[in-house]
Amino acid sequence: MSMLDLFRLETDSQVQVLTAGLLALEQEPTASDQLEACMRAAHSLKGAARIVGIDVGVDIAHVMEDSFVAAQRGTVELGQAHIDVLLGGVDLLHRIAGTSEANLAQWQGDKHEEVARILADLKGLLELPSEEGRTEPATVSPPLEPVVAAPPAANVPADIHESQERVLRVTADHLNRLLGLTGEALVESRWLQPFVGSLLKLKRLHYELGKSIESLHEALPEQAIGERARLALGEVRHRALQSHQLLAQHLGELEMFDHRSSNLAHRLYSEALACRMRPFADGVRGLPRMVRDVARSLGKQVRLEVIGESTQVDRDILEKLEPPLGHLVRNAIDHGIGFPEERLAIGKPAEGRVTLEARHSGGMLQIHVSDDGRGIDLEQLREAVLQRNLTNAETAAKLSENELLEFLFLPGFTMKDSVTDISGRGVGLDVVQTMIKQVRGTIRVSTQPRKGVRFQLMLPLSLSVVRALVADIGGEPYAFPLAAIVRTLKLPKNRIDTLEGRQFFVLDGRSVGLISAHQLLQSGEPVTSAEDLSVIVVGDGGGIYGLAVDRLLGEHELVVRSLDARLRKVKDITAGALLEDGSPALIVDVADLLRSVEKLITNRGLNRLRTDGDTKHAICKRILVIDDSLTVRELERALLSNAGYEVEVAVDGMEGWNTLRTGRYDLVVTDIDMPRMDGIELVALIKRDPHLSAIPVLIVSYKDREEDRQRGLEAGADYYLAKGSFHDESLLQAVADLIGEATP
Repeated sequence: MSMLDLFRLETDSQVQVLTAGLLALEQEPTASDQLEACMRAAHSLKGAARIVGIDVGVDIAHVMEDSFVAAQRGTVELGQAHIDVLLGGVDLLHRIAGTSEANLAQWQGDKHEEVARILADLKGLLELPSEEGRTEPATVSPPLEPVVAAPPAANVPADIHESQERVLRVTADHLNRLLGLTGEALVESRWLQPFVGSLLKLKRLHYELGKSIESLHEALPEQAIGERARLALGEVRHRALQSHQLLAQHLGELEMFDHRSSNLAHRLYSEALACRMRPFADGVRGLPRMVRDVARSLGKQVRLEVIGESTQVDRDILEKLEPPLGHLVRNAIDHGIGFPEERLAIGKPAEGRVTLEARHSGGMLQIHVSDDGRGIDLEQLREAVLQRNLTNAETAAKLSENELLEFLFLPGFTMKDSVTDISGRGVGLDVVQTMIKQVRGTIRVSTQPRKGVRFQLMLPLSLSVVRALVADIGGEPYAFPLAAIVRTLKLPKNRIDTLEGRQFFVLDGRSVGLISAHQLLQSGEPVTSAEDLSVIVVGDGGGIYGLAVDRLLGEHELVVRSLDARLRKVKDITAGALLEDGSPALIVDVADLLRSVEKLITNRGLNRLRTDGDTKHAICKRILVIDDSLTVRELERALLSNAGYEVEVAVDGMEGWNTLRTGRYDLVVTDIDMPRMDGIELVALIKRDPHLSAIPVLIVSYKDREEDRQRGLEAGADYYLAKGSFHDESLLQAVADLIGEATP
């Protein structure tokens, strides 16, 4: 590492001290501890700049040091204008340190316009002696545009000023490989357990053998066996006893070794994981300064409160969190916190508060970003949704609070009519949500009128490790990250209902679509059983779904292993992992899985789960019911399903035609009068298609005139039934006449 690199590290560290100290001094100008800390930081920067030969850095740091000394002596009282100029000096030092070695020359000397201005401002506002030795106030230039101080470099493992311990620079790639190896060691340490179990069985067999020999010896009288046989039997008893004792001794040693090995692997893994963790405070050091600058630019008074600064977070997640947290905090200042006079008028203090809280909860990192502002006006939000034609008035009026708030995350959505440097462009919360999803997290928003807005982020503690629920699907283990799971349950089969051919169940008063995980992950046919279904409920604000799996295998902490790059993106899968027994598992990309669900629903390609445990159901006859009336569709579907047929539905002729060409059906039941394509045209298409012409077609229509019947039969229908006259038995009899009973 070069001297210039060391100077950059030193600058990163001292800039944080100066920024934090100046923000504190803005609230309490005479705080002696903060003045001392700032003076020492400026002094350290002056010395570091002198060592690497950056004269302009020496000049700026020297004037700043003198200003803090003057404040300590009481000759200068730091006001807001002083803080503005001093922060400008901090920003300039940070920018100079970040300049490449080739471009450093541009900053040298006091001829640089920006350098000259900041030096003049510092000397003028603080009334420090001029170069000629005179004490005179200088003309104050406009303050520099605030620049939020950058956080320390992401690949620096520890801040020099935080600890006197030895610090070693290690790249993130080295830490990733180390963590991967310790994960493998953890898996390998489990391999002895089955072997120990086998030896325990052998020990029991030896014990039983010894007992059998003992019983045999006691059962045989002395006169029944010869001396030679008696000696041989005694030798067998002795050898069996020796073998049992030797096995017991070595088994105890092996069990102790297994325990030590497993414990060592766990400790090694924990230490390797800890190397990747940093305190939450490291990722939000720039936010107090940003809050101060944004609030001042808007004419507001805002204070940032950070709770849980010592909460440990993976450094990769910490690095990715800075942009979304910064946006949420800016939003809180701009949209949530009112102007001082507005707050005073409603009985609130003039200074608003934005709170950032981080803590561990249930093996996850939970972050709350909240403000004590005006909250979100739900009716105004509802109106904004209508104005942007995102839904119709009838639907908008029925939207719940949670459903309304989800619109805030749509791309391009904003509630502001004007565009400013801070907001109004509609590029915001959708980007925040995308970035949160990239680290396998979720985000939720809630609001209280006149009390504020609260964003809740749920994130994994580490990108290298994921806490997941492992499920057996088609004999293979699949891991579902806990952050994406809404609920797990054992679902009694009598709670499953069907509407429009789609299965669902009710959970907490909400209808949840039931989907086979086998179909989504293409893992063969589900295991039929008379027992309750194991269901994993996943989803977000757009909708939740229940995934039926074969078995739930429990919660595991898995080391994430990237898939081979040659595989590119595997549909519905994000990565791999090794379970404790060494078997591989695939980690499910739940966001991708939800998109696959929506696609299947749109294309009406979802299969129904078999819930009766009857193997004959697998070969039951399939019927496609086509009718634009929901009531008629459900009536016909229920009748035919209760008779044992497998029924799919379509809402008009066009959808029926598309469905027919993508599936296998034994019978079509269709209406005549339907939008887009009527039943007569549909029947004609079916009978002209060489692949579909053999499928019987049953027309069920309110048109019961003879000419209507004749028209349908001439188009190719095999049976014509009038809705006005048929009853349950007549429909079932007609279907049985055409294709027979439901199962062979």
